[in-house]
Amino acid sequence: MKLSTKTRAAGVTAALATSLVLSACGASNEETSDTGSGGGDSTAAELSGSLVGAGASSQQSAMEAWQAGFQGVYPDVQFSYDPAGSGAGREQFIEGRADFAGSDAALDEEELTAASERCAGGEVFELPNYISPIAVLFNLEGVDSLNLTPATIAGIFAGTITTWNDPAIAADNPDATLPSTAITPVHRADDSGTTDNFTDYLFQAAPDVWTSEPDGVWPLEGGESAQGTSGVVEVVTSTDGAVTYADASRAGELGVASVAVGGEFAAPTPEAAAAVVENSPAVEGRGEYDFAIEVNRLTEGSGEYPIVLVSYHVGCIEYDDKEKADNVKAFMNYVISADGQATAAENAGNAEISDSLREQAQTAVDAITTAG
Repeated sequence: MKLSTKTRAAGVTAALATSLVLSACGASNEETSDTGSGGGDSTAAELSGSLVGAGASSQQSAMEAWQAGFQGVYPDVQFSYDPAGSGAGREQFIEGRADFAGSDAALDEEELTAASERCAGGEVFELPNYISPIAVLFNLEGVDSLNLTPATIAGIFAGTITTWNDPAIAADNPDATLPSTAITPVHRADDSGTTDNFTDYLFQAAPDVWTSEPDGVWPLEGGESAQGTSGVVEVVTSTDGAVTYADASRAGELGVASVAVGGEFAAPTPEAAAAVVENSPAVEGRGEYDFAIEVNRLTEGSGEYPIVLVSYHVGCIEYDDKEKADNVKAFMNYVISADGQATAAENAGNAEISDSLREQAQTAVDAITTAG
C-alpha cells in the first residue's frame, strides 16, 4: 500500500495549515537571504516535483497526518510514502529509489557506509521523529490486560511458555482467571525495525531466556508470521490465543500487557515512551547530524516504559537535485514542528518529541542543501 497524494488525515485543521504557512514563509525568507545554501532562492509557493519516502509501517498513521498537513501548504509536491517496512525503506533510500526512509532502527555500520556513498556530500541525517511504545498485544477471551515480566514475555515468544494459564503468567497475574488456551505467538515476516527493537529488549532484559541477538529479521522457527504492522495485528485479531508485538497505537480492541519495570508494572503509554527516550544516551561515533539513540532497555525509572520504538527519518544533508533537497527540507521542517508533532500524535497516538530533540533535529534540517 502506498499513501498517495490523495490521502488526507481528517484531523488536520485550517489553523494548522495557517500556522504551517506562516512558519514556511519565515523559513523561506531566511533561505532567500542566504544565497550560499542549496535551496537559497526557494519559496513555499515554488515547491513542486516529487517527494518519495519508504519504510516503517509503524509510522503509517502519523505519515498520513504529516502528508495532509504538508500538502495543505505544498499542493504541487507529489508526495508518496510506501510503508513496506524499515528494512525495505533503508534499502530503497540507499539505492536512490526513495528521497528519505522511515526506519524503526538506526542504520548499522554497513548501511551507514552505503548511505554516505548515496548522499552527494557523504553526510547522513537520522532524526528520531516518531516515538511510540511497542505493546505486547493479545487476543484472549475474557482478558483485557495482563502484567508480564521480561522473562515471561521472552518465554512466550521463544515458545517455552505455550498456554495462557502457564505458572509464569499466573504468577505475574495472581488475581486473573486465565484459560488453558494455547498461545500462538505472531511475529513480523519482513525485515522490521519493530522486531529489531523488540528483540533488543528481550536480549537485554531477559538474557537467560532470550539468547538470540537483536535483529530486524525474526530469529526463531515456529509461530505465525505476517507482513507489516497491519498484518500481525490482523492475525492476532482473528486468532483466539494469539499474541504479537506492535506499535501501541494499533492495539484497537486487543488486550494490552503492562511490563515489569523496577518494582512496578508500566503500561505502554506515549508519556512513558517519551520518558525513557529522554533519559537514554546517544549512540557514540556518529556524524554531526546523526542523532541515533541507545534506548535504556534496563531502566528502573518510575513512569518509564522500556519496549519503545524510536523511529527515524533518514536522509541526506546534501542532495544532487535541488528540487529534492528543497522538498525534503520543507517536509522535515514540518514533521519536527510543534504542529506537525501534535497532528501526528492526534492521528497515531505516538509521543511528541521533546523540545530538546526538536532543537537538535532543527540543526540537521537547516543544513539540508544541494551539492556543488
